[in-house]
Amino acid sequence: MSEPTYFMPPEWAPHASTWLSWPHKLESWPGKFEPVPAVFAELAYQLSRSETVNINVLDDAMEAQARELLKERDPEGKYAERIVFHRIPTNDAWCRDHGPNYVIRTQDGRRDKVIMNWEYNAWGGKYEPYDDDNAVPERVAKAQGLPMVSTGMVLEGGAIDVNGAGLLLTTTACLLNPNRNPSLGKAEIEAQLRRYLGIEKVLWLGDGIAGDDTDGHVDDMARFVNENTVVIAVEEDPEDENYKPLRENYELLKTMTGLDGKPLNIVKLPMPEPVYYDGERLPASYANFYIANTVVLVPTYRCPRDQQAIDILQQCFPKREVVGIDCSDLIWGLGAIHCVTHEEPAM
Repeated sequence: MSEPTYFMPPEWAPHASTWLSWPHKLESWPGKFEPVPAVFAELAYQLSRSETVNINVLDDAMEAQARELLKERDPEGKYAERIVFHRIPTNDAWCRDHGPNYVIRTQDGRRDKVIMNWEYNAWGGKYEPYDDDNAVPERVAKAQGLPMVSTGMVLEGGAIDVNGAGLLLTTTACLLNPNRNPSLGKAEIEAQLRRYLGIEKVLWLGDGIAGDDTDGHVDDMARFVNENTVVIAVEEDPEDENYKPLRENYELLKTMTGLDGKPLNIVKLPMPEPVYYDGERLPASYANFYIANTVVLVPTYRCPRDQQAIDILQQCFPKREVVGIDCSDLIWGLGAIHCVTHEEPAM
């Protein structure tokens, strides 16, 4: 029997479904949890126009609440059959980071879909408990009857972005943080990414944006939109605290090349005007969009730059409908649309 090889498809590859974990942790949106489930319902509804939506819930009551909110958006139940609920317990709603990372495994000429079971420690042990979140990939694999491969390495989905052609974007601020994998150096982390995700080259950016409690997830800053094009957030105001790190990342990205040695195409994405709640700067970014089969969902923040960001992303995805979703309430939990979604690729 030969050694298996693994391949992680890019987010724009055909999906079998999208996964969400329904919100229930009040402390994640202190004093402002009430409007959050409606945002998830809007996301689920918009995604159901495109593909199956799998939703993790704790119990019957949570499912009933979700169904009620979904019915308000789809009163005729046009897409209701595309929404599937699972009794998979979670500690929080950030499915990008605790959800199942699907890859395609090839071994002895046979291809199958497997779930890569990375360890999850709530961004370096910041929020306890996280045992149920860490168990989500295993429980999803069991529910779907899919094989699972455990890596032993801590990795969140928001920390990486792949182009499906050998490249992976990440940040030193997150992946090399000692609160994730203190026993692994840069070369060892790269080796794990190569082995389990089928990539050939890691593109390392630097620091993350203000207000980000994940130690610099790349999905708040830079994203592949095709094999050789990256959109990257830029802040034009030199007085803004995001100006310097985003400028440095932009300059870094300009020096990077694909496997063919050619420079990447770079598209600038504006940052929204600063978003604060209760005196706290929040990690609002348009880069936290999600690519589904027929739609691209973009976070908006009741800001004049919202439409500019939507227009830029519509040019990047001419065959998909780009839809803005108001995330002014969701972002108080320190994450937006990409943070709460996880794609399941089709085979």
